[in-house]
Amino acid sequence: MKIAIIGTGNLGLSIAKGLIINNTYTDLYLTKRNLDPIREFEEYKSVFLTTDNKEAVKNADILIFAVQPNQFDSILYEIKPQLHENHVIISTITGFAISRIEDQIDEDFPVVRAMPNTAISVGKSMTCLCTNNSGKSKLPIAEAIFNGLGTSLCIDENLMQAATVLCASGVAFWMRLIRATTQGGVQMGFDADVALKMSMHTAMGAASLLIEAGTHPEEEIDRVTTPRGCTITGLNEMEHQGLSSSLIKGLNASFNKINEIAKQ
Repeated sequence: MKIAIIGTGNLGLSIAKGLIINNTYTDLYLTKRNLDPIREFEEYKSVFLTTDNKEAVKNADILIFAVQPNQFDSILYEIKPQLHENHVIISTITGFAISRIEDQIDEDFPVVRAMPNTAISVGKSMTCLCTNNSGKSKLPIAEAIFNGLGTSLCIDENLMQAATVLCASGVAFWMRLIRATTQGGVQMGFDADVALKMSMHTAMGAASLLIEAGTHPEEEIDRVTTPRGCTITGLNEMEHQGLSSSLIKGLNASFNKINEIAKQ
């Protein structure tokens, strides 16, 4: 695949690294207004750096856009003359609807929206995908790219705002939970770095249990709770203090906010 990443900032860089590690391209073009921060990528075979978006588009078939939302309209206008029938557009721009992209180019172009999270930098992103009608046949291309950077899931576009909250904002929510268990560990007597390591790996182990065994969280909870035991006592106290309800309320508050922003 000949791929261009338009906008090689933090997200674009993470995608580029994943493509290089997985050898998912034949040619890879990276664009950025200032190339100095990404000069190291010139060392890789068939990786080309340019400040010219039109040059990158002309030499690629898969176009991954990772620019700021306020830049996207002007960039689409800029590269429109270079677009041809073999191009596939993949947008990682938050809140930028497929219909808005189609208004700038043409609804006959395959367009895929991708919503990765910051764990993409370590190859562990939960990336949600959606597409227009023209892009359905090209969806496996996007899945191949983002499955190499974690896990991908195809959803309806009307759920992308919710996916942003659950998967992208969700990283911050899980970080806060890990931080809280770390603080609890310190209070019980562990040094902060030790408590953090224990909390991180316990969280990773819990998620891995569900992923690899395909079980429900309550099944795994039942395995570690005993009558009158310390685990069920702790769980019940957390629920009495509003753990689950606070998380659900927080998710919905974020969801309401992102919908409010989308209307502006």
